[in-house]
Amino acid sequence: MEIKGRDFISISDLNAGELLGVLERAVHFKRELGAWRVKPSLTGQLVGLIFQKPSTRTRVSFEAAIYHLGGRPITLNSSELQIGRGESILDTGRVLSRYVQAMALRTFGHWEVEELAKAADVPVINALTDLEHPCQVLADLMTIREHFGDLSGIKLAYVGDGNNVANSLALGCAIAGMDCTIGCPKGYEPDAGILGQARSMVGRDSIRIVHNARDAVEGAQVVYTDVWTSMGQKEEHRRKRDLRHYQLNSDLLTVADAEAIVLHCLPAHRGEEITDEVIDGPRSAVWDQAENRMHAQAALLDLLIGLD
Repeated sequence: MEIKGRDFISISDLNAGELLGVLERAVHFKRELGAWRVKPSLTGQLVGLIFQKPSTRTRVSFEAAIYHLGGRPITLNSSELQIGRGESILDTGRVLSRYVQAMALRTFGHWEVEELAKAADVPVINALTDLEHPCQVLADLMTIREHFGDLSGIKLAYVGDGNNVANSLALGCAIAGMDCTIGCPKGYEPDAGILGQARSMVGRDSIRIVHNARDAVEGAQVVYTDVWTSMGQKEEHRRKRDLRHYQLNSDLLTVADAEAIVLHCLPAHRGEEITDEVIDGPRSAVWDQAENRMHAQAALLDLLIGLD
């Protein structure tokens, strides 16, 4: 498998073999880190981390991964860049790629990370846009694989807002050979273009949209949710009203598979999209999932810019 030097803008930038390769490298990194014998494959490498949106897990997990691999992160927010004063993303990308060996961007418009990748001469990683969250889904699939040993044929149910995480999950499940059912109210479906792309890989029956949470979760081995109101979204009261029947609670879990695990990409709004007894309960794999952000991103960086 060879992905060195490539951009990672969408989870669909990886084929099935490459996705498996990243996940296997992530497992290897996690094991080696636990034994204090990580190979410093980013020695002398600098990675620019650009945050147009605030972050906890994305920032710390990327910085930690880079440090563990022997590299150095340069973390910048919009107030520290000329982007905040009107400089174009194209010009920013041209300049920063003269200084660093890779860049990751967490921002609003998906077009921004595409523009950065177009301008930069180094790999660009999508650390989150309003359309996709591919690094999160790498960690999600790693976590599912740790629990079930394989991904093929696993049934995942996502309940709530069909947001960027739902978009990337649909694509990631399709690539991995998983079934994905998204339960959401009408008007909250994932991006139609992404749904079409995912279904073109595996067929319509494997990537389903339903408008009832119990129908989505029935028999699922993985039950996933995310916040109902993301950063920058308006009409919070209306969204909470529309999504109130999609809360991931103990009652909803009764229709899932008996061995089902629960995932949430965090931060969680406890008492809204998920209850305390579920996120803190015995089926929760949320904290493994959060840890695996670091391992998955370390694997990705190692494969994109790591020294042989």
